[in-house]
This record gives sequence, structure tokens and C-alpha cells, in this order.
Amino acid sequence: MLGHLRAGARAAPKSSTLTTASSFSRTKRRKMTSGTSAGVEGGIGDPAKYCSDFVRQRDYEAFLTSQFYPRELRDHYLALRAFYVELATVQEAVSKPMIGKMRMQFWRDAVKAMSDGRPPRHPIALALHDASDKTNLSAYHLKRIIDARDAELDTPTHLTLDSLTAHAEATSSTFLYLLLSLLSLSSSSALSHAASHLGVSQGIFTLLRAMPYHTAQGRMVIPAEMTARHGVSQEEVFRKGGNAKGIEDAVFEFATVANDHLTTALEMFKEEGMGGKVPVRARPVFLSGIPTRIYLERLQEVNFDAFHPSLRLRDWKVPWKVWSSYYKGTF
Repeated sequence: MLGHLRAGARAAPKSSTLTTASSFSRTKRRKMTSGTSAGVEGGIGDPAKYCSDFVRQRDYEAFLTSQFYPRELRDHYLALRAFYVELATVQEAVSKPMIGKMRMQFWRDAVKAMSDGRPPRHPIALALHDASDKTNLSAYHLKRIIDARDAELDTPTHLTLDSLTAHAEATSSTFLYLLLSLLSLSSSSALSHAASHLGVSQGIFTLLRAMPYHTAQGRMVIPAEMTARHGVSQEEVFRKGGNAKGIEDAVFEFATVANDHLTTALEMFKEEGMGGKVPVRARPVFLSGIPTRIYLERLQEVNFDAFHPSLRLRDWKVPWKVWSSYYKGTF
């Protein structure tokens, strides 16, 4: 985990809505769009390969962790991740919210059709149907992610941390519940609780890493209650980026919340008598916490300047750290 507050960094505001059990020291996201019609049509003949290529190209870190899933479940994991990435990038891929809503309705209909054994001719839907058919995935969780992404089209920003946390639980955490189900681990309340906290941490990490991109689009990813607490002018952030007054303090508080949830997820494996280690069967799921931890550490190193150019570079140590963490049973 992260070390103590570095010299010159500021303590978390006392008014923060979450408290921390541990101390927390103080990119332009690559735009991902849906595949072309020709690519989708070509993928119908081999949905598993389509999903594998899709995830490798658009979510490299998730592709790395896919290698740790049991071989017989790897294609199913990639189908789920392709579905998740497809939905997460709709907002960026469409020019109008209404077009995005049409895409969301397609996926609602697809999930229903899969339940009836009639998946649409789309490689991700076909692969997801195969995964659902063989592992009994929850249609409720799939629909919950769709509904949350649909709502995001209307309200892409959040006024409060509670609102943002609820969105992260409906997307990132729910996706982790699906992965636990994939591994037949959904009955464990301890693992589900840890996944809930990890999902919120991941949701915040994703927003922070994409902050330069969202800022360029005129969107503020940090909840308004936090930016107001630090006197941040959103318009100034849109113009000046990391040079805007108070933005580093707001980033620090937001990152602290992510770290608190990550720490809580880790603590679950101590409290449940697991000796602080993730059970072997569940390790592939929780490896997704490694990129979050690495990013928070790198953010600390640049004094919480979310716009620092170094954060846009891929960390070459991620593959090694994922491998190492799997065998250590931690994240």
C-alpha cells in the first residue's frame, strides 16, 4: 500500500465524507469507440476472438489479467469485459445522447433475447450468451450496468460523492460481482463486500486517469461538493488544467477516497480469517486492483497533478506487478 504523507502534501480535509483507516501520501485517456460495422460482421464467425482482440486493443490492463483466469473460463471473462467496455465507451462514441440511448436499448433487448436463447447477431452478444448459458450469469447485474450507463448519458457529472459512489457500485462493483459469479464465488459475502469497495476505488481511478480527456470535453469528473470545498472554478480548470486554483487539493481528496476504498477491500481479507491473502480461486478478480494502486502511487509522485504528462504513459511495470501480485495473493 501507499506510504505516509509526503513532505509538502496536505492532509485530507476533516469535512471529507469518508475517513481512512490508513494514511495516504500525496492521461489523456485514449478515446475508445465501438468497432466498425465491418468489424462486427467479421466477428460473428468467431465471437471469442473478436472479444479477445477488442479487449486487448481497448483495455490492455484487463487483457493482462485475463491470462490468470482458468483456461475454460477465459473466453467468458473476455466476453464480459468486452460488454463492459462497449457500454463504458458509448458516451464517447456518439454525437447525441439519443443515439447513445438507442445503443443502450439494443443491449437491454440483447440481454432479454439471450435469456430466451435468441442472442442478436453481434459478436459480443453471441460471446456473452455463451458465457451466460454455461456459467449462469445474472441478467440482473448485466441490466444494472446498462441502466447505469444509460443514466450517465443524461447526467455525466455528479454533484455529490454519494451520487458518484452509487454510480461506481452500479458499474465497476457490479462487474466484479459478475466475475465472482463466473468463478462460482458469488455466495461469499466477504468477497462481495471486498469487490464492492474495490469497484468504487476503480471507478474513481478511471475518472482521475481520464480527467484530462473529460476536461477537454467540458466535463468535471470530481463531484461538485469537493470542487466547491476547495474553491475550484470548473471554467478555470477547463482553461488551465492542472494550473487552476485548488484543483490539486480537490484531486487529493478524491484520490484519498479511492485509496480508502482500496484499503478497505484489502482489510476484508484480514478480518475474514484469510490471513490477509486473497483466496487462489478469487485472485483473478482482485488483480484488477493493481492498476488502481499503481496509478494512485504515480499520482502521489507528481503531487496530485492529474494533468501531469507522465501519467499518460503506460507503466511498463504493470505486467510484472500483476504477475507478482497473483502469486502473493494481494493487490
